[in-house]
Amino acid sequence: MGRPLGRIKHRESFLAVAAARTKWVAPGFVLQAFSRSNQNNETRVGFTASRKVGGAVVRNRAKRRLRALADRVIADMGKPGMDYVLIGRKETLTLPFAEMEQDLRRAVTTLKSRQPTKDSAQ
Repeated sequence: MGRPLGRIKHRESFLAVAAARTKWVAPGFVLQAFSRSNQNNETRVGFTASRKVGGAVVRNRAKRRLRALADRVIADMGKPGMDYVLIGRKETLTLPFAEMEQDLRRAVTTLKSRQPTKDSAQ
């Protein structure tokens, strides 16, 4: 397991990641990324799932799967100084975990090479 991940908890941080418009769409999730180039080198991750995914119990289960994915993949492969947001989809609960892990590894690698910054979000 890699370095410990920080958590994104405040709405402003989620909005900043979304404003960067750097994302990877997979069947089981959407990954958004944002580089905080002028701040510390902590890798942070946030999780969200809308009501389209299901009721509260279903959304919480989807977010638990996303947290487990992040702890396995982003902790090892995430770029320091980046914020990542994992957005749950209906398929988050039904897809095999190994397939989602493979998709997340591909997504992190791709988004790392794009290196989104605050300047490119404006």
